[in-house]
Amino acid sequence: MTASSTSLRDELLERFLRYVKIETTADETSRTVPSTMSQLDLSRLLMTECEALGLADVTLSPHGVVMATVPSTIPETAASGKLPAIAWIAHVDTSPEYSGKNVQPMVHHRYDGRDIPLPGDPRQVHRPAEQPELAAAIGHTIITTDGSTLLGGDDKGGVAVIMQAARELLRSDVPHGPIRLCFTCDEEIGRGTDHLDLAQLDCICGYTLDGGGQGMVDNETFSADQAVVTVKGVNTHPSVGKGVMVNSVRILGEFLSRLPRLACSPETTDGREGFIHPYHIEGGVAEASARLILRDFEESGLEAQAALLESVAQSLRVEYPKANIEIAIHPQYRNMRDGLAKEPRAVPKALAAMQAAGIEPKLSIIRGGTDGSLLTAKGLPCPNLSTGQHNPHSPLEWASLDEMETAVKVLIQLAIEWGKKE
Repeated sequence: MTASSTSLRDELLERFLRYVKIETTADETSRTVPSTMSQLDLSRLLMTECEALGLADVTLSPHGVVMATVPSTIPETAASGKLPAIAWIAHVDTSPEYSGKNVQPMVHHRYDGRDIPLPGDPRQVHRPAEQPELAAAIGHTIITTDGSTLLGGDDKGGVAVIMQAARELLRSDVPHGPIRLCFTCDEEIGRGTDHLDLAQLDCICGYTLDGGGQGMVDNETFSADQAVVTVKGVNTHPSVGKGVMVNSVRILGEFLSRLPRLACSPETTDGREGFIHPYHIEGGVAEASARLILRDFEESGLEAQAALLESVAQSLRVEYPKANIEIAIHPQYRNMRDGLAKEPRAVPKALAAMQAAGIEPKLSIIRGGTDGSLLTAKGLPCPNLSTGQHNPHSPLEWASLDEMETAVKVLIQLAIEWGKKE
């Protein structure tokens, strides 16, 4: 390993560890922007680091969006005109599905392939026999949690990769056009682009660094809606409940039990199959509610899922005429597939960059979404690229430093690809 590659690798690891220790959990019940003020701690740090690197046009919006520019190294001429800028995008927030407070990352150099017990929670053990991607990472430097929190590689891995790639470009004289860095808040709750000014970003296309493993160019995502099911019943003292009480908890339980788990749940689907996923319930006898996510690669699939929920609700309305059962559907994001056609060079240049970095690229689909889904819908095509993430939103989350290092090299090659004359 050369001195320069050692420096890249060491700096990348230090960055990643620094970022994951900052608590940035999003909160979908909050009405503030960002949804948690702790996200601003990382946004402010990134602004400071961008300024220290000497990046241009460094800004931090009141909503926590950080932007900066790696200036072009290719002189503009009357013949060539202004080179188009591309964006590298990642989000600072982490999922509310598991605690991201007081993260204690553990670094395992040259992973030897054995089980990894996590000291923060004895129930949590990384077993390569259960994780093929972990079994394939023998010899890598991997980073895990201590088992008591998630890691935050989704998407602080992407943040670290972008920052390190910007640092490497500034160290080099490779020819490239302008690169815009963009870090958003609240991606995990579907609000990552709500306050992102595309005119200020001013790019021909973008790339979200929010993907798993290595060598993937994601050109499709799920389309997504949220459903909120609310049951309002009648509460009274249990001693005089006969004929009077209408228990919202029981009715909501029946609603969830009637969903076809084997046909459309995350536990039983993969590939291009959609699902309905209840993930939060709350309430009591008088009123109870559940939040569910609806996912499918086609909007017609989302419509069918919403119709299924309504049919279950209607059957319960007949059985419990004194209850009020309502379903509210909230659109979240849509498949990026069609919108990528607006900039037909975006995906081929990503594939070429991976090949130039020495890895075999693969087109893939995401059984989830990214800021790129929303940005593509708004008119900025944004494929998604790998950053070495694994098992996101989980205490068994881990990241590969080797794959993150490769992601940095891919971004450098991507900058070179966009600097070439067409």
